Amino acid sequence: MANDTYQHSIHEWRKERDETIRKENGWIALAGLYWLKLGKNQLGSDPKSEILLPARIPANIGHLEYNGKSISLRANPGQKIEVNGLDKDFAVLQPDISETPSFIKLQDVQLVVIQRGNKFGVRIWDNQRKERQSFPTRTWFDIDENFRVPATYTAYDRPKMSYFPDVAGDKSEFPVEGYLSFQYNEKTYQLDVNQEDDGTFFLRFSDLTSTDETYRTGRYLITDRDADGQIFIDFNKAYNPPCAFTDFATCVFAPEQNHLDLRVTAGETHSHH
Repeated sequence: MANDTYQHSIHEWRKERDETIRKENGWIALAGLYWLKLGKNQLGSDPKSEILLPARIPANIGHLEYNGKSISLRANPGQKIEVNGLDKDFAVLQPDISETPSFIKLQDVQLVVIQRGNKFGVRIWDNQRKERQSFPTRTWFDIDENFRVPATYTAYDRPKMSYFPDVAGDKSEFPVEGYLSFQYNEKTYQLDVNQEDDGTFFLRFSDLTSTDETYRTGRYLITDRDADGQIFIDFNKAYNPPCAFTDFATCVFAPEQNHLDLRVTAGETHSHH
């Protein structure tokens, strides 16, 4: 009975993961990513716009101005643009990494400024994209309880700086608070992790299936805890980064030390075609 309960919980979790990428302003609704140039960046459906919007949006509704430090939105004379639910003709925009990002809404199109290191861009969601319904269902390995393994967390004396490759082929340096160690087939492995606010751990890893069966640059995973506080790495819940579903995500992948020398035939799969 416990096994049936576990299998059901994983199937429900996977169903929710598939629904999440299709929701309004979800990953599959992404329709564009434009990096800002210094000065004015025209906003509209005119093909000459620096920030190109779907054809149903007016040709030129205003511009974003980037001065090297901040980004402001200015609507064309006599027009208003909705920012966080309020109609504005001018607004200083907060990027996605801030506590209160500025979301611009134009009909059923949403925009937000993103900050990645010293670069600023604009991410666009178009909720009329047919891919929200037509994108193939996510695929998974069969559930294997042997890949739900207990783990032990060890904090570093102080956060360790690690290099994480990103989708652009660059490497970004981020702090890592500690690592999880676990055993599989009588061999001990170690993965660097970041601790989340709820006490779980987030990790990026790749393994020997990444060459042919799973996403080429690795997968993501969030740990579980049981009622006694034991940490579990459940590879049946390993999932693909957003870059597996859209060209407009800015993913960060597994650091070199999180490349596992084993085949993790559990979790989400990916067709390299």
